[in-house]
Amino acid sequence: MKKAYLNWSSGKDAALSFYKIQQKSEFEIATLFTSVNSDVNRISMHGVRLELLEAQAKSIGLPLQVAELSGNVSMKTYNEVMQTETTKLKNEGIDFAVFGDIFLEDLKEYRDQQLSEIGLSGVYPLWKKDTKKLVEDFIELGFKAIVVCTNAEYLDETFCGRIIDHQFLKDLPEDVDPCGENGEFHTFVYDGPIFSEAIKFEIGEKVHRIYQKEEEGEDNCFTDEDTNWDTGFWYCDLI
Repeated sequence: MKKAYLNWSSGKDAALSFYKIQQKSEFEIATLFTSVNSDVNRISMHGVRLELLEAQAKSIGLPLQVAELSGNVSMKTYNEVMQTETTKLKNEGIDFAVFGDIFLEDLKEYRDQQLSEIGLSGVYPLWKKDTKKLVEDFIELGFKAIVVCTNAEYLDETFCGRIIDHQFLKDLPEDVDPCGENGEFHTFVYDGPIFSEAIKFEIGEKVHRIYQKEEEGEDNCFTDEDTNWDTGFWYCDLI
């Protein structure tokens, strides 16, 4: 089989992609690859603690490679770090990178361009699938996930910390993609057919954070000040 690494965000799309890869004999997932905010030891964007990420990898039964990035990393530095880390995987005999992307053409183009520079190819098991059908399949397969982050422009704090189930889907506003493919929400998967045991956690506090829009030549940064609702996010801490 062809060796691949899985871009593991800790969320439902990555989990469903892994499950679908497992159903065929074309690719062998050799390792999980995750970017982590080294300032706080949490998964980038999702805000999930490193300890829970490690618990997922242990239950899945795969090694975990982490790319450490500062919370205010520039795009230039991000690309350099990712190239360094993925080159390590390439040198281990891995030729393919699996992603959970569904329909964002510009993101896929960006990924494929970055991968091609070091001789890797992207694999997209969920590409162009119906997002409502995907999340319904996710639920029916026995996966369990909790919403850990919501974009405040689309979903208020009441959605943050909710379990992904049929009622959650019914309650989503019409302008929100059922899989959150436009970044409306992010999840943490804690049980399902890819795990040997459920991940144990407790729900902590909810926090609202604001991310300033990046200007050309500047680093990303954020503040707790509620100054730009369009870039505000609710986070539900898992302990």
